[in-house]
Amino acid sequence: MRRTRGSTVQIESEAELARRLALRPTSLDGWRIRGVDLAGHIEALDVCRLDGATFIGCTAPDDAAVGLRARGALVVPEQRDLPLDPDRAALYTAAELYDTVIDGGSYAASLDARGYAWTQRLEERDVARIAALHDHAIDAALRAWVDAQAMPVVGVMGGHALARGTVEYADAVTLGRLLGGGHVVATGGGPGAMEASNLGARLAHLSDDVTDYALERLAQASSFRPSVDAWVLPALQIAAEAAQLSPVPAHTLGVPTWHYGHEPPNAFATAIAKYVGNAVREAVLLEICGAGIVVLPGAAGTVQEIFQDACENYYADESSVAPMVLVGRKHWTETLPAWPLLQSLARGRAMEAHVHLVDDVHQAAELIRSQPPRATADDLHAPR
Repeated sequence: MRRTRGSTVQIESEAELARRLALRPTSLDGWRIRGVDLAGHIEALDVCRLDGATFIGCTAPDDAAVGLRARGALVVPEQRDLPLDPDRAALYTAAELYDTVIDGGSYAASLDARGYAWTQRLEERDVARIAALHDHAIDAALRAWVDAQAMPVVGVMGGHALARGTVEYADAVTLGRLLGGGHVVATGGGPGAMEASNLGARLAHLSDDVTDYALERLAQASSFRPSVDAWVLPALQIAAEAAQLSPVPAHTLGVPTWHYGHEPPNAFATAIAKYVGNAVREAVLLEICGAGIVVLPGAAGTVQEIFQDACENYYADESSVAPMVLVGRKHWTETLPAWPLLQSLARGRAMEAHVHLVDDVHQAAELIRSQPPRATADDLHAPR
C-alpha cells in the first residue's frame, strides 16, 4: 500500500485489502484498489460506504461489480480495455502516443487517436470520472517532472496553424534553440509554433547543420492536414536521429489536450503532459513557467493565454511576477491589438517593467535570459 497526494490510499494486493478491511472502516472514500480479486471480500465491502472509492482492473462476480457501482464506487475495467490509465505514474512520450505509427501502422489506430475517441464520451458518468482521475495523475507526474529539472521553465505560446517551411516557423525554431540552452522550453504541445519551439529546444545542443536538415525534411509535409501520418512520421524519425546524436537530449515539454483532438501532439517534446480537460491544462502550463512566457503570433487560444498569464501577474507582488514577451509588433498592435490592453493593465502595477513587445526572436530570448526566474516549481499550483 502507498499513500498518494491528499487522503488517497492505493491498495495493490489482496492481503493489504484484507488487512485494511479487518479494521472495519465505515467509508472507503479515497481508496483506490487496483488489480485485486474482490470475490472473497464482498461481504466486508457491503458494510462500507463506497462513495469516492475506485476499483481499477479488479476481478469480481458480475452482480457484485454492479452492486459496487450502484453504491457510488467507480469501477474501471482492465487497462487493456481503457486507452487512458487513470493511475499512470509518468508523463507520455511521443513514441507512446504514436505507437502504431512507429510500428508502421496508421495514426487512426494510435493511443493518441484512441484516447481522443474515448474522450468524446465524457457525458457518461464513469468516463468523466476516469478522465478526472487521469488528469489528476498527469498533474502529479508533471509536478515530479518539473521538480526534477535542473533549469527554469519558460513557456512559448503561439498558433497551431503556423506551417513548416515558412520563415516564421524557422524563427520559432531559432527561439527554441536560443532558450533551450539554459531553460526547459514548455509549449502547448501541438503543431505550428508549438512544434517549432519544441524542435528548436530539442536541437539546442546540436549543430546548425542538424537544424537545417530537420527544417528541410519537415517542410515536405507542411501541415498535419490532410494526413497526420505524413506529418508526424518524419518528425518521429528526426527525433530518433537527434537522440542518437545526443544521448542526453535537452529536455523540452509539451502540454497538449485531447479537448483539441483535431490537433495532434508534436513529436519533439521529450515529455508530454497530455490532459483531457483543457481548462486544467491551460492553467497548469502557465503556472509552471516560472521564467516567464514568450508569445509568438497566434489567434484566439494564444490571446487567451496572454490574458490568463497577465491576470496572474496583475495580482502578483514584485517577487512573483514573471516576464511576458510578445513577439510581432504589427500582429499584437494591429492584427490582434492585445498589446495596448496589456500595457494598460500593467500600468502602475508590479508587472509593468516585465511586459515587453519586440519584433525579433533574438530580442525575446535575450530578455528572458537576462532576468532571473521570478518563481519556482516548488508548488505546481501556487499562484505566481
